[in-house]
Amino acid sequence: MRSYVGSLCVMGLTILGTADASAADNPFIGHWALTLPGGGAGWLGVTNDQGFLDATILWGGGSVVPVDSVYLDGDALVVTRRREVERKDSAGKVIRKQVFTETITAQAAGDTLNLTRVVPSEKGAGVTRETFTGKRIPPVPPAPDVSKLKFGKPVQLLSGNSLDGWELTDPEDTNGWKVHDGILANDPVQQEGKPHNPYGNLRTKSEFGDFNLTLEVRVPKGGNSGVYLRGIYEVQVEDSYGEPVDAHNMGAIYSRIAPTVAAEKPAGEWQTLDMTLADRHVTVKLNGQVTIDNQPLLGCTGGALWSDEFRPGPIYLQGDHTAIEYRNIVLTPVIK
Repeated sequence: MRSYVGSLCVMGLTILGTADASAADNPFIGHWALTLPGGGAGWLGVTNDQGFLDATILWGGGSVVPVDSVYLDGDALVVTRRREVERKDSAGKVIRKQVFTETITAQAAGDTLNLTRVVPSEKGAGVTRETFTGKRIPPVPPAPDVSKLKFGKPVQLLSGNSLDGWELTDPEDTNGWKVHDGILANDPVQQEGKPHNPYGNLRTKSEFGDFNLTLEVRVPKGGNSGVYLRGIYEVQVEDSYGEPVDAHNMGAIYSRIAPTVAAEKPAGEWQTLDMTLADRHVTVKLNGQVTIDNQPLLGCTGGALWSDEFRPGPIYLQGDHTAIEYRNIVLTPVIK
């Protein structure tokens, strides 16, 4: 995935302080798994630092980003986000830009949030109101001792020259995936002059708990894909060779955890990923180098199938961006 914001552009950050917003008295402090309007996955993190509220949000796709403002209004939490709309003339030239502010209001009931989102019409006529819910995410447990994990029998997720055991996450999308000579390849061809053809992400039909996953991937020049662990945490796959470490580059947990070292190979070369997910912690090895060392996962990433971190889920491979190739995909489950 390569999008630095979610479905709405964030134009800046305003942190509003309140003397009454102490962590002890504020039921909103913490991390929340959101089920967005329409069923998409989201996340909200609310913190308090010396009486100042702050918040970050994930809205469906894209990155975890700061909100524009967050404050308490009585027993409600109010979050605002802004997006910029371009006004164009008949020739397509931008003649002005206008900023619209959406408001999300949350009420807490124990470990549940009831939220309402109000979005102004881009044409200036009315608003859209949507309701959705959130569930408090329990604190991340201590990091497991990876050396003491017990593993079961390895499972070959790619066998033969068929897509047996795999399916699109959305059956309405176009399937650009094929298997040939043991290589799972995606080829999302677009036809010039025609509307964009949405290609699908591919997931295993089987679902898993904690595990170790190894695979090889070949990224073309400018390529972009992703490996979703349990369908919710994206390990970024991208042609980012030669770039400084960043939470949006190859081997990152997308927008959440940056690699500690840039271990990418140039585009067109086979690369190895070795990923261990255990007790809401992740370890990533890229081309034999540890790039993420048993780090905590605070919530889902953009494009997650759901926001519930405690249910089993599939391995899913992002196919809606560019061409990509995978091979030798092996999952070894953790035995509790």
